[in-house]
Amino acid sequence: MKMQMTGLTALVTGSTKGIGKAIALELASEGVNVIINGRSEAGVEAVIDEIQTKFPATHPQSAVYDLSQKKEINQLMEKFPQVDLLINNLGIFKPTNYYEIDDEEWLRFFKTNVLISNTLAKHYLPHMIKADFGRIVFIASEEALMPSGEMAHYSMTKTMQLSLAKTLATQTKGTQVTVNTVLPGPTLTEGVSGMLEELYGEENISFEEQERRFMAEHRSASLIQRFIPAEELGRLVTFICSPLASSFSGSVIRADGGMVPTIF
Repeated sequence: MKMQMTGLTALVTGSTKGIGKAIALELASEGVNVIINGRSEAGVEAVIDEIQTKFPATHPQSAVYDLSQKKEINQLMEKFPQVDLLINNLGIFKPTNYYEIDDEEWLRFFKTNVLISNTLAKHYLPHMIKADFGRIVFIASEEALMPSGEMAHYSMTKTMQLSLAKTLATQTKGTQVTVNTVLPGPTLTEGVSGMLEELYGEENISFEEQERRFMAEHRSASLIQRFIPAEELGRLVTFICSPLASSFSGSVIRADGGMVPTIF
């Protein structure tokens, strides 16, 4: 089913790998012209080349900027003054003992995971409202609702994203603009693969056994007991961004594999 998205323009932050790249590829498969963002020119160009090969009718564009730098985020917004879709995917995480997180690290997580998204939303939302169409999607985590205790700074910022998205959604009342949050559970990305290697690499066991061990030892609440494919999240986010999903607004859409043990 086509999602009526051909010709739209989307900015996906942190889209050279992981969930961000999966979202970019799925959007491009629906005819969206995707702006690929990352700090590495080689990484950005590799994704652009992949999109152009797979979806030659689209026009992916390069946004090689470190969005943690005020000068560079301003350059991005100047180069791309308007977009139809903003997917705030950029984020950092790191399992850390709570007592070892200093104030500088708390601020770094807050700036990267919250303030960058807020800066972009504040810039693009008025243009969307004026055009009477737009989508802003925040990529959060089950940690927003159910902190594991493994990375308090990350959990805090993901909870803050839920509040920010809800606040932004109130600004869109009566328009065809929506703001939502997608809440993934444990997802198989390059970062997670690296974490598994750190945890189990010396034991010389298969990925399947690493996955089984990690889910049993660290994510026992998961009902699916496996990592979620990033491509699956890409398809979900693409639908939320489409004109076919106009009734989702101010919502938290959970794709957590049953991690959060509540009805709502």
